[in-house]
Amino acid sequence: MGRYHRSMSFLSLLLALLIEQARPLVRGNWVHRTAHAWVVWMSQTLDAGHARLAWTTWSLAVGVPAVIATAVHWFLLALFGWPVAMVWSIAVLYVTLGFRQFSHHFTDIRDALDVGDERLARELLAQWQHVEVGSLPRSELLRHVIEHSVLSAHRHVFGVLTWFSILAALGFGPAGAVIYRMSEMVAHVWQAAPKLSKGWVSETLQEAARQAWHRVDWFPARLTAVAFAAVGNFEEAIDCWRNHAQRFPDDNDGVVLSATAGALNVRLGGEALRADIEDDAQDSESTPGRTPEMAHLSSVVGLVWRTVVLWMVLLALLTLARLLG
Repeated sequence: MGRYHRSMSFLSLLLALLIEQARPLVRGNWVHRTAHAWVVWMSQTLDAGHARLAWTTWSLAVGVPAVIATAVHWFLLALFGWPVAMVWSIAVLYVTLGFRQFSHHFTDIRDALDVGDERLARELLAQWQHVEVGSLPRSELLRHVIEHSVLSAHRHVFGVLTWFSILAALGFGPAGAVIYRMSEMVAHVWQAAPKLSKGWVSETLQEAARQAWHRVDWFPARLTAVAFAAVGNFEEAIDCWRNHAQRFPDDNDGVVLSATAGALNVRLGGEALRADIEDDAQDSESTPGRTPEMAHLSSVVGLVWRTVVLWMVLLALLTLARLLG
């Protein structure tokens, strides 16, 4: 029976993805608001600027929700059996995983570009990433849309899939999905907290969150890169990963984006978004490939969905092997 209920991770993932496509989670929903408030409260309560306490704060901010998710899973499993525990896993995956949590940004920008409204597209990109985009030329606008979309797909889908699958196979239910999503949220919220404000977070705590997020995302980023290579241009993706990942500001993001560039033969850059972009400097940090075009947006969608299919096929085969073994 234990082997059987652990094999239900595939069905949980499949149903969560289908439900999320049919009824996407509302933006600003109470679950995400509660998680955000918890993260802010932890920093305001325990942040004292000391390294050891910073790691304790991070562990509690991420660990408490993960422990709660695991405890509820085990309780439901012991009291009601695997079907009810699987419903809990589906519910947790529904709020931690899914394309619709970010895809509306991509769709709105693509629609604006389709009708030639680059001004609106820039405004939508600025709203999405909370940055100033200035007067980005069309190719640079497309480049950043591709980069942010791919990274969002990795963080909202493939990273969650990775850690959920690993810990679910070990009997921890949806804990992996919670750990990954909370790690990403903690790093983002604490990094974004403005100085000289009530929500200010010390540099020590921000650095601990960055390091922890890098470690949590290290394996999922490389697994996503391998999957992109497998469903795209494999040789070019691996070559670009090996030779150009270090050009990006973040090591894990660089692995994902360089593999994407090679898989789609599109030139992607490594600099952070800023208002005043110099073409020569940007080119010096770019991967090889074609200048981003509208057609690449459709290619990105195809790459991501092929990767989802690859993931689900592999998980289905592993589930079948467990059941037959």
